[in-house]
Amino acid sequence: MPAWIVSLLHTLALPEVGLSTVFLVAFVSATLLPLGSEPAVFALIKLNPELFWPTILVATAGNTLGGAVSWWMGYGAHRVVDKARHGHPTHVRVLDWLERFGPKTCLLSWLPGVGDPICAVAGWLRFPFWPCLGYMAIGKFARYFTITAGLLWVFPGGLPF
Repeated sequence: MPAWIVSLLHTLALPEVGLSTVFLVAFVSATLLPLGSEPAVFALIKLNPELFWPTILVATAGNTLGGAVSWWMGYGAHRVVDKARHGHPTHVRVLDWLERFGPKTCLLSWLPGVGDPICAVAGWLRFPFWPCLGYMAIGKFARYFTITAGLLWVFPGGLPF
């Protein structure tokens, strides 16, 4: 591996840089951009096992805030569409089942592929912001904890807890 790549990886693995990198990657991956943050989380924890909990919490915070951005994008999109339709409300019937569960559907924000759009749909449907954010945080924390602990179990090095 070229020396500059090794140097870059070493720099990104430093605790003072690694946690901010994990936050940024987790934040961006929670928007509708196709990016996964789990490799960054796992890499930092593998290089710095003592950072297990700080990394999980930072990734959860970044991913939850990214989900909040998606919620606001959905909310704003709905307002723009309603305004363009001159006040006639826009409604897609396929979303009726989401409305039955309300903000709790944001627990599914951890799902790959559909989780991030669920956050935007929650905003579109004008679900209450704070309960959605709480459910997003629970789902995202569970995902990061489960995936990272599972990867550490599959690729031994011991769990730091």
